[in-house]
Amino acid sequence: MSAAAQDHGARQAARAIDALRRGWPLRVTGADGALDLLAVESARDDTLAAFASGDLLLSGERAVTLKLTNQRAAATPGPVRLADAADRVAAALAIADPALDLANPLKGPFHTVATGGDAAAAAAMTMARHAGLLPAFFVRGAAGEAETMCSADDVATLLDPARLDIAARARLPVAASETAEIVAFRSPEEASDHVALVIGTRDRDPPVVRLHSECLTGDVLGSLKCDCGPQLHAALHAMADAPWGVLLYLRQEGRGIGLVNKLRAYALQDQGYDTVDANLRLGFPIEARDFAIAARMLELLNVPRIRLMTNNPEKVARLEKEGVEVVERLPLALPTNPHNEHYLATKRDRTGHQL
Repeated sequence: MSAAAQDHGARQAARAIDALRRGWPLRVTGADGALDLLAVESARDDTLAAFASGDLLLSGERAVTLKLTNQRAAATPGPVRLADAADRVAAALAIADPALDLANPLKGPFHTVATGGDAAAAAAMTMARHAGLLPAFFVRGAAGEAETMCSADDVATLLDPARLDIAARARLPVAASETAEIVAFRSPEEASDHVALVIGTRDRDPPVVRLHSECLTGDVLGSLKCDCGPQLHAALHAMADAPWGVLLYLRQEGRGIGLVNKLRAYALQDQGYDTVDANLRLGFPIEARDFAIAARMLELLNVPRIRLMTNNPEKVARLEKEGVEVVERLPLALPTNPHNEHYLATKRDRTGHQL
């Protein structure tokens, strides 16, 4: 694909994600079919009336929560289409939003049918996550003209880490190091800019590297529900004690599901679900972050070999898959508190974190 075609495709996908947030219908095409979609969360009843379909498209994870995986059309992983499931937005939200499960415990019966385009359906779920919306859509087969449209390939182009480049850099004295340098990375269509903080004096040895996903609640507000803020500051001071280090601050809040959906997961945790089950009930995968972005940032910084500071061996595997040589894993041990003990135990027992 030419650079011009890639730019066009990425712009189309960015417009489509914007349309989802605004509650506008859009068309997504794929090799096996095209779908017209309307995001449940941002839809209005008048828009739905014009859309003229009560079918719902849900993620495979949400389908498990709704006990749909015993139906033939939902027996394989991936998005699931429910025929004539809701005729109003409120009814669709009762199906899509797990925060409403207790208020609406009896759902269905549901009848699953073929999606009408598996590639388009999968792309829609990716777009919902990047829009910060619940992964749920009113859906119909493509009909008439579409003001906004994109293809599954366009969505893949938008998310291509090769589109990321260095946008700016400057000296930034911080508490851990008065000689630190901050480097901002940007891709043309994405609104969120990723950041690296380079600490110490570069030498020929691999730096200490920490991948830190944005956590507004922990990094800025001092939340006690997680260990993100303390981990961030401990990592910076550890880098200052090493010859040099690189903090990659990735704008992937809530393990890639976004701030609003992370807060929804918090509400589910207050109902008794752990962080893994909360994400699944929302309809998202347990891990939705894109580590190819981190690999691209290291490439642009000319850092091919690293000492990775993490308690998550999966990060090592994911970075190595992207071509980064991890010569050592450095654990990051911090004390717990009464508010995050269960969260940290869940990371240990269900997602393989270890010291």
